[in-house]
Amino acid sequence: MSADEIRDQIGSYYRTLFRTWGTQNWWPARSRFEVIVGAYLTQNTAWTNVEKAIANLRSAKLLNVAGIRQTPLAELERLIQPSGYFRQKAQRLKTFVAFLEREYGGSLSKMFARPTKKLREELLSLDGVGPETADSILLYAGNHPVFVVDAYTRRVLARHAIVTDEATYEDVRELFEKSLAPLAESTTDSEDLSTQRLATGFANPPHAPSQMSAAKRTVLTQIYNEMHGLIVGVGKNYCKKSQAQCDGCPLQIFLPDLK
Repeated sequence: MSADEIRDQIGSYYRTLFRTWGTQNWWPARSRFEVIVGAYLTQNTAWTNVEKAIANLRSAKLLNVAGIRQTPLAELERLIQPSGYFRQKAQRLKTFVAFLEREYGGSLSKMFARPTKKLREELLSLDGVGPETADSILLYAGNHPVFVVDAYTRRVLARHAIVTDEATYEDVRELFEKSLAPLAESTTDSEDLSTQRLATGFANPPHAPSQMSAAKRTVLTQIYNEMHGLIVGVGKNYCKKSQAQCDGCPLQIFLPDLK
């Protein structure tokens, strides 16, 4: 396929998945800081384990900048233990809070007011923050227009013969951003998108609506938000790591051998 055909196909993925499943309610969190903590904790573990660690922090009333800063490292490790790699993650959360206070006076609003490219560079300079974590923070906590690439994304594209193993994270991110941007250009009002999402309905949504998933954002940012959640749904339910289970997958019609 040509570059234009690939971009058109990814746009078709979004329309097909969205018509089928509707809004995904990402990120399931009550605050921007909770999203950031979750982005760190979800590294190399299942979300169900992250939820347990988040619940521990919430119960201890420590799910805030001051709470993470003031809590002794050993206690923080104990609270987030369900998420795995808890010693490493506890130190990384401390590092992020120190960065936030040093550079932005502890203000997430000031931090997220930075231009996307500059803030992304700053986040990537922090210990334990790779591209997926940085982009998750930017998109889901800061409502910056960046697409999050994860293992599910690469797996789906590889099995559909769109990318090879040599494709970098940035290659895939740029591909999705260029492919999805035209969808946003055809919708000028974010409220129109919200109405459209509500009208689709969705049986068995992965998450209930949360304060963060319902936050007001631009149309482009909402499309990136939804597409990532939709691809996760494909990966978890059909395009599994061990073996693809294509029957019933909304994207089955796009497989190369069926076209």
